[in-house]
Amino acid sequence: MSERQSPGIMNIGTIDVYLNKTGTNLRTVVYSGEEEENEAWNMYVERKNVVLEFLRSDLSPHLLKRHHKRVELLRKCSYSIEILPKHLALGDQNHLMLPTTMFQLIDPWRFQRMKKVGTIQTKIQLLLLSELLEQLERGREDLVHFLETYDMMTFLSRWDVIRQRLSDLSEQMDNFLALLVPGRLHVKHRLVSDVGVTKIPHIKLVLVTKMPVWFDRKESVAHEDWVSLKWYTSTQQQPLEQYELRFKLLEPRAPQEKVHCGVMSVASNSCEIHNLLSDRLYRFTVKRAETYTLVYEQWRDSITLKTKPYREEGVENTMSEPRLSHLSHTQGI
Repeated sequence: MSERQSPGIMNIGTIDVYLNKTGTNLRTVVYSGEEEENEAWNMYVERKNVVLEFLRSDLSPHLLKRHHKRVELLRKCSYSIEILPKHLALGDQNHLMLPTTMFQLIDPWRFQRMKKVGTIQTKIQLLLLSELLEQLERGREDLVHFLETYDMMTFLSRWDVIRQRLSDLSEQMDNFLALLVPGRLHVKHRLVSDVGVTKIPHIKLVLVTKMPVWFDRKESVAHEDWVSLKWYTSTQQQPLEQYELRFKLLEPRAPQEKVHCGVMSVASNSCEIHNLLSDRLYRFTVKRAETYTLVYEQWRDSITLKTKPYREEGVENTMSEPRLSHLSHTQGI
């Protein structure tokens, strides 16, 4: 379970410490008249403030909206297995010194089995994140309902229920934050075969994420019979990364036009496609090319561009700069 460091955020421990300071159960205290009413009111205000502070710190609408965006982004990421020496932590750049012979030592069949485990683990992680986020949103609705509908005596009489709801939601938030970062793969069997190596290296497998690929909407331009496409990721580009680019003519007007489609492998973040039909709509999609270590990737970005019509005869094409055609953008999986 992760430990949150943000100031003002309440967890199970701080809630319990605070509640223990606010007093014992009402049923064990006996007051009379006005003194009893004042004590009950003070206790109601204190406990109500506990709920309000939890809603402001852990379950604010702004924070839940940010979590939604993070989960949506994780769904569009690609997930791969990374092999590290056991003494290195994830993100340690020293793992770049790992010999390239490491894959030669790993049993290919066992590694393929671990890739399936990585795929399942990634899908479960994404499902759990969505489920926990829904539980947190329902929990916020419950707490708001308690505050808005319970009078003082009802609120105090049901405090044990409210207190347990706070603890459950705090634990769910901890679990949610811990799942935002892909974890280590649990290896049940040795990956390195006994091939007479005198010293078998100790390794571990971890899941790593790469940010999704997006078309550059401003720099992707359609001309008369060709297009210039550019794409990027939200992080620094990896050297020599391979991409899969697809294109397809939309609404072909003749059977022979159906051949205007294809798949290309590109080793950069830009590409030109020529010999297209003029004044027609084409859809282009891009994603990272599949690699040996890839375990999960569902997202691909999509853009629809319309090529420009040919100019009339007698008009020099070089007289003016090419301009961006009218285009519509779509994103999808």
